[in-house]
Amino acid sequence: MEYYNYIKALHLIFVVTWFAGLFYIPRLFVYQIEAFHKPSPDKEILGTQLKLMAKRLWFIITWPSAILATGFAIWLLILNPYLLKQPWMHVKLSFVLLLIIYHLMTHHYFKQLQDDIVKKSSSFMRLWNEGATFILFAVIFLVILKNAFNWIFGVIGIVVLGILIMLGYKVYKNIRAKNPNA
Repeated sequence: MEYYNYIKALHLIFVVTWFAGLFYIPRLFVYQIEAFHKPSPDKEILGTQLKLMAKRLWFIITWPSAILATGFAIWLLILNPYLLKQPWMHVKLSFVLLLIIYHLMTHHYFKQLQDDIVKKSSSFMRLWNEGATFILFAVIFLVILKNAFNWIFGVIGIVVLGILIMLGYKVYKNIRAKNPNA
């Protein structure tokens, strides 16, 4: 078990890089959608560059990080199966499943935008961008507090954070409506 902490460190490193990709890719989607509605030649120039940036981020950073973070997590659970008997771990794994679903849905949006299929608005993508943040908050509270009662407060905090983000988004949207260059 001497190497357990090394595996744990690698797991955390790849979790961080996975989330970095999940935080940034929806922002690229926002820019791609907005570029799609611009006149030529801006539409083509921006679209090509943003697709390339999204493709590199998605396949060089985000997907490999997701796979490695998951692989190291499984290795940790094999080395320490006692964790699977902990109630907080069951809840954490539920959030991890939610994260994987979020990742797969993001991949779906990625493929659409790579094919110039724009079905979602830039406003939707701005909100979608917050999904990974909510999951990250929940998982961090669970891992640190490891107590069913305390993590409930963490989840309540996530809901409050969500409300604040939505309010912040509404304020930002109003500012952009008044000043499109903001």
